Amino acid sequence: MTPLHLIGVGLVAPGLPDWESAAAVLTGRRPYAAAPIPPLAPAALPPNERRRATLGTRLALAAAEQASAGLALDPRNLSSVFTASESDLGIIDRLCTDIFGRHIPVSPTVFHNSVHNAVAGYWSIAHGCRQASTSLSAWDGSLAAGLLECAAQLADTERPVLLVAYDLPGPALLDSHRHLEGPFACALMLSAAARGAAQSLATLALDLVSAGEPDRLPPGLDPALEVLRTGNAAARVLPLLCRIAAGGGGTVRLPYLEDLDLLVRVG
Repeated sequence: MTPLHLIGVGLVAPGLPDWESAAAVLTGRRPYAAAPIPPLAPAALPPNERRRATLGTRLALAAAEQASAGLALDPRNLSSVFTASESDLGIIDRLCTDIFGRHIPVSPTVFHNSVHNAVAGYWSIAHGCRQASTSLSAWDGSLAAGLLECAAQLADTERPVLLVAYDLPGPALLDSHRHLEGPFACALMLSAAARGAAQSLATLALDLVSAGEPDRLPPGLDPALEVLRTGNAAARVLPLLCRIAAGGGGTVRLPYLEDLDLLVRVG
């Protein structure tokens, strides 16, 4: 596949409020200290939509805004790919409780937040973007599916594509069936061509390979980060971010399908 040029990164997770902080932790220059994510208020959203936005939406949009900050790109012209293994389980729990537990009509806000492409809708409203947006889910392979979708789009157009991968824990009842470790969102701004050396953080070449053991984080990092990686589908990106923070080089194996992995060569 044609290499993808990474020109922007955003990250929001416990103890990792942004890419600059995360890069210092992932390269061992700073110890990891888990901390609650501060309140997120997407400034680009109009007040009504800001009130309706769920934590999952706020998380994803915060990462997306970081990845696009400082780039000479008009968000109105950006295609986007949003990927999550579960999206917002809290909303699904609320919807089911209202229908089957309380026997009351579902509120319009809960209903429109329950669809898988709700976050993409908020992004388009925030920036007046009418470009194509794809919302995916592929269980623990959701990150890999998102990268492949971006590669397919960039093979057809030179317009940069924003990839956002996010997941967050659900209520206790659903968490007992599908545990997700902490809220996590990562955004990658990808381009088919380098847009200046100062903006090109890495190149990513993708290949599908037979399933094997996905890459773990380096042993010298805090074990809590490995727990986050294995416990949140979006956090599978952490070994890839380690390579990027270190300046590129090497390969990272990401889980995709039962018999296939995605091999990412970082340059």
